[in-house]
Amino acid sequence: MMKRPTLLATAAAVLPMAAFAQDASGLDMAAVAYDGGSLESSQTEVIAALQILLDRKGISPGVIDGTDNPLTERALAAFEAQQGLKVDGALDSGVWSALGGEDAEPYVQDYTITAQDTDVRGEPFPDDYAELAELDYMGFVTTREKLAEEFHMSEDFLQQLNPDAAFSEGETIRVVAPGEPVTGSVARIEVRKAVERVVALDENDTVIASYPAVIGSEENPSPSGDVEVTAVAIEPTYSYRPDENFQQGDNTEPLTLPPGPNGPVGIVWIDLDQPTYGIHGANDPAQIAEMTSHGCVRLLNWDAMELAEMTQAGVQVSFVEGDGSISAESNGADREDSGGQTGDAQPGDADSSDGSDSGDQSDDTDTTSND
Repeated sequence: MMKRPTLLATAAAVLPMAAFAQDASGLDMAAVAYDGGSLESSQTEVIAALQILLDRKGISPGVIDGTDNPLTERALAAFEAQQGLKVDGALDSGVWSALGGEDAEPYVQDYTITAQDTDVRGEPFPDDYAELAELDYMGFVTTREKLAEEFHMSEDFLQQLNPDAAFSEGETIRVVAPGEPVTGSVARIEVRKAVERVVALDENDTVIASYPAVIGSEENPSPSGDVEVTAVAIEPTYSYRPDENFQQGDNTEPLTLPPGPNGPVGIVWIDLDQPTYGIHGANDPAQIAEMTSHGCVRLLNWDAMELAEMTQAGVQVSFVEGDGSISAESNGADREDSGGQTGDAQPGDADSSDGSDSGDQSDDTDTTSND
């Protein structure tokens, strides 16, 4: 059975949301109203609300940051396709209504910071792989980084909502109220290169979820055609093998880097049957739009975790050169509304951390980099 890292807030720490007044930052997420106009001309609050609504619908916009960006526009286009609307990635009243923006649950909530939230490294990680290999875990560097990832936000947007916050234990702050993780059983995954999205489909080819992705690069393209999932690993270690992949710095000997959200493949590795290729997490969510990959498919950590928990060995993964069947998508699941190292990898033998046989899902898998 898969073990999930603590990436979601403790329920007891999320408090009922009051009728918030305008934030000291100037943001008023308590009274968001869309009165028409394009994304480009919309206020930060409207764009953030749109991103939250998409997240709740299982169509990940990427990091929620209140900015108009290509990831949001592509997520909006995917949602439009699901709903049979004009697919143009443009916000209008029909899209806003279909998202439930007119009667949405509160977009933000109060959260009281716990001792677990403040249990962080406190200093940046070294760049040198030899130094990283001496560590036990590559966890979060700051409380702000940890909370931003838990609530699907950028650190800047979290700070913008809480301009005077020290992010210390016992402090009550304001955070996004994203959707609960989508649940279901993935029968097929499409990696849509043209629109840079990964789409999870059920046995009826109905869309369960859709995620922004980094898909290979010009120098190191991703596979083509159909491959198959062979294993799913949560919080894998990372094997650096310079004789097989690349050389980092002056390191000429093999090394094993520890697991963690700031590891080269984040908190998830979904192994494919084409050697050295997989679907994995990212250690710098805010930079995913600018990242490249050595052939693998990189997702945000929370998106990768959600996909991993719905995916088993044997699932087909189709690398589609165009936009796939995006114009004919139908929505299979909604979320419930609720309160730099880079690397690609290939898992070795998978053993569950408790020593039991984990079948085709594993908790402590060693990975070999493609980067």
